[in-house]
Parts: sequence; C-alpha cells; structure tokens
Amino acid sequence: MKHVYSGKIRDLYEDDNGDIILVASDKISVYDVVLPTPIPDKGKLLTQLSLWWFDRLAGLVPNHVLSGTDVPPEWAGRAVRCRPLKMLPVECIARGYLAGLGLKEYQKQGSVSGVELPAGLVEGSKLPEPIFTPTTKATEGHDEFITLDEVTKQFGAELTGRLRDLTLEVYRRGADLARERGIIVADTKLEFGVDADGQLVLADEVLTSDSSRFWLADEWQPGRPQRAMDKQFLRDWASAVPGWDKTYPGPEIPADVVATTRARYQEAYERITGNTWTA
Repeated sequence: MKHVYSGKIRDLYEDDNGDIILVASDKISVYDVVLPTPIPDKGKLLTQLSLWWFDRLAGLVPNHVLSGTDVPPEWAGRAVRCRPLKMLPVECIARGYLAGLGLKEYQKQGSVSGVELPAGLVEGSKLPEPIFTPTTKATEGHDEFITLDEVTKQFGAELTGRLRDLTLEVYRRGADLARERGIIVADTKLEFGVDADGQLVLADEVLTSDSSRFWLADEWQPGRPQRAMDKQFLRDWASAVPGWDKTYPGPEIPADVVATTRARYQEAYERITGNTWTA
C-alpha cells in the first residue's frame, strides 16, 4: 500500500491494483488549522454518512466509490475504496441560506461569488433559490471566492456548466431529503474529479457535518446564529478562545466540547439516515 497524499483530515493510499483507499481520521480543523484534540468516531461518522449519500445520489451523478467494506481491517468503517480520478482544483459550493463566509461576502458586496442577491437579507435568511458559489481550492492559506466566469476561463463553458448544475442538483436533492427528517442543509461543499474516460465524477465526501451546514429545522429563525449540527459549533468555541489568533498551533479542545461536537455529528447522521449509530 503506497501512501499518496495527506490532507488535513484524510489520507490517500494506492494499492497494487491502482485503487485509491481514502481514509478519514478523527482529526478536526477550524480556520484551516488542525486542532490537536481528535473527535472520537468522527472519521467513521463522516465516512458512513458519505457512503449513505453516495448510494442515494448514484442515479444523478457517478461517484468514486468502489467499496465501503473492501478496505484494510485497521481502517474498517472509516475508509473507502475508490477509483482514481484527476481532481478538479475548485470547491463547488451550493448555498440555500445565508451564513458563514457567504454572509460576510454578502454584507460587503451584496453578492456572493458574483451572484447578486436581494437587499435586506440577514444571517440565516433563506435565499430565493440555491446559488452556486465556487471558491479556489487552496493548497496553502484560505480558499477564495471566484465567479462563474473565472471557473469558465479555467475549465471551459461545458464543464463549468456541468459543475454548476450538478452541484445545485445534489444540493437540492440532499436538502429536500434532509428537510423531511428535520435538518436544514444551509450550504454544502462538493468536490469533483474526472476519470480515465473523461467522465465527471463526484468524489471526496458528500453532505456531511464537515462539508455542510446542518441546522435543526424546527429551531430555524433568521436574524441570529442557528443551532448547528456540524463543525460550526466548534468554530464558535475556537473563535472565543482567549489569545488564539486562528493560526497554528490550535488550542486543545476541552472534554465537554469534544463530547458535544461528537454528539451533534452523531445526531445529524442518525436524523438524516434514520439509522442508529453503532461505532
């Protein structure tokens, strides 16, 4: 097994057949800094929720999954056997509600990634329709908003149109299903690659608590922060840590914050899938 790449949360290995083994850790990052304290079962929760979504979205878009079980036993539950892809260097983000960096961009520009939005929106506002707001995929520093025209210059009109349309449709289908189960998907980030035949393929993770904002539908109220069933809870804690300037090294996470973060990830998994979590 050849080690190919280490990301903030996942490692990639290649076996003798050329398959990729994508292994999720229990590490967690905020503001692009990996914190020193792991969240127990987080890697398994993200992997199992992604596999559940990949299965339900397979009729819409091909994905990279070969198997969620045919993996080395030491990584069981938190690894996926995948086909190799040429990953596209763009983060494909769909937003149905205004929050996070999208909210900040709107407050400065009245738009997000060049998409004009109505005046008077507030934190947590539902947008008139979901929007495609791509960002760069930074290897260092932070991702930056880019416009559809900028993506088109990089990939051409046809591929860019496919990226936009698939991102929005994955979001719509995911948001509709999650809403039926009491979860609002405020936004989500997707990654795509191209296979050996030139086919566009959904990859990495999909509609998880790391890549999406999940809110409890019955508590949603625009104009204030929402109850987050995702990484936002930890971001809020970390931003209030005295003396931390959001650069490496990050602060240790107290036991009660670890437990709450894990509980919210687990609740999101159980609500969305309808399955009881067993580690």
